Amino acid sequence: MSCGVIGEFISLSSQFSRAGKQWRHREIRLITDRVFNRIKNQSGRADLSFEDLYITVLLVYNDINKHLPGPHFDPPSKDQVRALIQECDLNLDGEIDYDEFVTFIRRLTTDTFAVVSQGLILTLVVAPTVAMATKKATEGVPGVGKVVQKIPNSIYASLVTLAIVWFQNSRQDLD
Repeated sequence: MSCGVIGEFISLSSQFSRAGKQWRHREIRLITDRVFNRIKNQSGRADLSFEDLYITVLLVYNDINKHLPGPHFDPPSKDQVRALIQECDLNLDGEIDYDEFVTFIRRLTTDTFAVVSQGLILTLVVAPTVAMATKKATEGVPGVGKVVQKIPNSIYASLVTLAIVWFQNSRQDLD
């Protein structure tokens, strides 16, 4: 590999990392806005009590598990939520306002999004490489090799990637 190709790869990796962070913050914000407003409207108060907040955490984790690829994430315990409230309740009123809630959810979901991101990156990087390796390996296999070689690389890589994602999801369902 030339230095130019390596430099381009590093630049692209950096761009993907920034885009991933922006996407993650946007997704967190959409989920937190929707859930915070739902609970606020139901309770009729501007700030969330511990009970409201714990219900909100359960709803956020439900949304994360429904809408984001990767493993299922268990919500934190009530004790973990209480400890995090103490860190995020900046005005010390015992309730969480909207800005405190956004900080609370970011801290709460940092590890969750890291696991999702790692799994997604691994799948998106490894799967096409595996696809091209398997396609190359089938060249000499009678019957199969000719069929596989006729499939365009982009379609073959997409099919293998989908198969890997399906396999990952089915393994998680068994756990």
